[in-house]
Amino acid sequence: MSRWTPESWRTKPVSQMPTDWPDAAALSAVEHELAGLPPLVFAGEARRLRERLAQVEAGEAFLLQGGDCAESFKEFSTDNIRDTFRLILQMAVVLTFAGRKPVVKVGRIAGQFAKPRSSSLETIGDVTLPSYRGDIVNGMAFTEQERVPDPQRLLKAYHQSASTLNLLRAFAGGGYADLYNVHRWTLGFADHGPGARYRELADKIAEALAFMEAVGITPQTHPELSQVEIFTSHEALLLNLESALTRQDGATGEWYDTSAHMLWIGERTRRLDGAHVEFARGIRNPIGLKCGPTMEPDDLLPLIDVLNPDDVPGRLTLIGRFGADKVGDRLPRLMKAVKAAGKRVVWSIDPMHGNTLKAANGYKTRPFDRILSEVRTFVDVAEAEGVHPGGVHLEMTGQNVTECLGGAQALTEDDLSSRYHTHCDPRLNADQALELAFLVAERLKSGRRADAEAA
Repeated sequence: MSRWTPESWRTKPVSQMPTDWPDAAALSAVEHELAGLPPLVFAGEARRLRERLAQVEAGEAFLLQGGDCAESFKEFSTDNIRDTFRLILQMAVVLTFAGRKPVVKVGRIAGQFAKPRSSSLETIGDVTLPSYRGDIVNGMAFTEQERVPDPQRLLKAYHQSASTLNLLRAFAGGGYADLYNVHRWTLGFADHGPGARYRELADKIAEALAFMEAVGITPQTHPELSQVEIFTSHEALLLNLESALTRQDGATGEWYDTSAHMLWIGERTRRLDGAHVEFARGIRNPIGLKCGPTMEPDDLLPLIDVLNPDDVPGRLTLIGRFGADKVGDRLPRLMKAVKAAGKRVVWSIDPMHGNTLKAANGYKTRPFDRILSEVRTFVDVAEAEGVHPGGVHLEMTGQNVTECLGGAQALTEDDLSSRYHTHCDPRLNADQALELAFLVAERLKSGRRADAEAA
């Protein structure tokens, strides 16, 4: 295999990156400026995430990865960042209690700006313009001016990511993440939830916390109870940005993409001899790989060999995204082949992308029942294949949006128009995401109980 450098991807076939930048010199100048800016994350943090994911691979932890479909410049605010962070913490508390395992918390945040497109052009009426590729590239408004790629957006995305990380670190270590506070928020949801199954689990968590407090285990005596570890991730789509933020670690000599702790390769960019796989193989960050319904074992195993040739635990996470109607057929053969080959990977499920449909009123949406069905089937298949169901990967927001159908609120197609705010794909709102966490927790709990009875 040829020698890797942060720029060696430029010698490979590229997809899903804009090719119509109007001023090549201006783009080059921005890339050069990015290369001189401070790292957003640090190599030691990325190594720590790899260690946490190794625990997931060993069946000793669970991965919760979630956040916005695509971050935007317009909706950037302290409140939105706080609400997404809080939602991740709430879900993690529920999953930790039910699964009796720590939850590794990874946000789709502080860098998830770019979006792959099924077509490079969009037509409305008799007007055809370049597709919207995320605020990091061009504007969402359907005008010729807005759809021109602007290199300055790369810099704006960098600085917004830096501000977001600053807030996340403050929330994670400054007492906002106090376990007792997080649980009180979860109780508020349970009071308005659809049934006793939520309150039963919430009551048990409350009992456990009350016992801990009674024996003197409080945030005052144990400060770790008021602090959490949260990591960032995004799809490595714009490789000129990713390579500009790639740095060589002085302690180890290894290369790390300092734009995020974890990067993933999408379903549209996983070509074995393509630029995205070439870039990802050389950085030491944890890497995710989306696995869709067209993937066969003969596609997957060579990718694993290239992306994790030394079979390092925690290095590679396989993220299924099949659709509720396909996961039961497509996932088992992949899990079986990977297990037979002895590959050490984390298995996670993205139940969002394969369950998208267009409502009768034209809104793109996702039914909650299909999302839940794909997660449950993922757990069933993993248990049948003797594989740890390692995690979930969700597009969600802490805001009270109406973008996905169903859930405890029983959102209908008529409700979609009231608060449909996404810049790209429909997201679970806070209540739907937390409801999903409760239901997944129940499923994990029943599987743990069955294992105990079998033993």
